[in-house]
Amino acid sequence: MPRNSSPNAEPDRHYQGERLGLPEAGPGSMAGFGRRLAGLAIDWGVAVAIAYFAFDYNPVAIMGIFIGLSWLGIALLGGSLGHLLCGMRLNTVARATPGWWRPLVRQVLVMLVLPPLVADEDGRGMHDVLTGLVLRRYVRS
Repeated sequence: MPRNSSPNAEPDRHYQGERLGLPEAGPGSMAGFGRRLAGLAIDWGVAVAIAYFAFDYNPVAIMGIFIGLSWLGIALLGGSLGHLLCGMRLNTVARATPGWWRPLVRQVLVMLVLPPLVADEDGRGMHDVLTGLVLRRYVRS
């Protein structure tokens, strides 16, 4: 008889990141939606501010600055400015550094809008799944 097959049995508990071997909470766990959204808002705000002053608020410049700054931040530091300020870092599923190509592909997919909105059972957007990346918390809060 399978485990928890009784109608009164408590269902199995699963959390985001469990399949990836990540802790349920604290440093190293999956970054939550609020943190992700705050990080995106910071990165987009920086790109808008730079484009406003340097490129007369050109929308193509905003997208280019957003992709460029976040790509370099992730490739060099493991996270964009928004990620780092919100206590997040990106690693591969194997816990290696992202390298150069993964962050660039990830950010182009973010600009397409739909991939980040489609998530797997671990809460990773398709932009992270397709590039083999995991956005994790790295500080306590």
